[in-house]
Amino acid sequence: MLNALARASVSKVTAPIGRALLRLGLTPDGVTVIGTAGVVGGSVGLIATGYLFAGTMVVTVFVLFDLFDGAMARVRGFGTPFGVVLDASCDRIADAALFGSIAFYVFADAHSTPLGVAALLALGSGQVVSYIKARADSVGLTIKGAIAERAERNVLGLVGAGLAGLGVPYVLDILLWLLAAASVITVAQRLVQVRMAAVKAGAVEATKAAGESAP
Repeated sequence: MLNALARASVSKVTAPIGRALLRLGLTPDGVTVIGTAGVVGGSVGLIATGYLFAGTMVVTVFVLFDLFDGAMARVRGFGTPFGVVLDASCDRIADAALFGSIAFYVFADAHSTPLGVAALLALGSGQVVSYIKARADSVGLTIKGAIAERAERNVLGLVGAGLAGLGVPYVLDILLWLLAAASVITVAQRLVQVRMAAVKAGAVEATKAAGESAP
């Protein structure tokens, strides 16, 4: 949901940055890898070890690289199939690092098993949401929009971790459980979308076949 809105609203900002990064000799694939490495480093090195606010700031900066690699490809005028796969793969790695680190912090430092379960639910459900979309695309079924896509997961996870790092009580608990519930609902939503798209595609094929067989 936020993905489309964010990209549409910030394209005027990201395009000049993408152009500048290309002039520096960077490639969209290189920026994707740098952003992912930064997210993993900030998550594992800071969030997982209890430096929640500092980790949130570092991860947020590198999450923005996900906007810049796409802007670079658009400015350049083309993307590549490898770039698409690399970007999707790196997104999964970054998500696993972020929510895995939050879960580790919750279990090891906060000693809260229920909250750790919420973090793991958010992580697992988020990966399934992305997998369903990818599989639907691979068989030619188009689905769009969901309650908790990657942007929503990042916002809720990072806001919760950052505010918890500033000492705001219960905010991480509330946002993680909210995210876990929304992610589980989104899995069901995605499956319903795929089913509807499949039924629609089947109806189109049946109509086409009937038209071709008519005298």
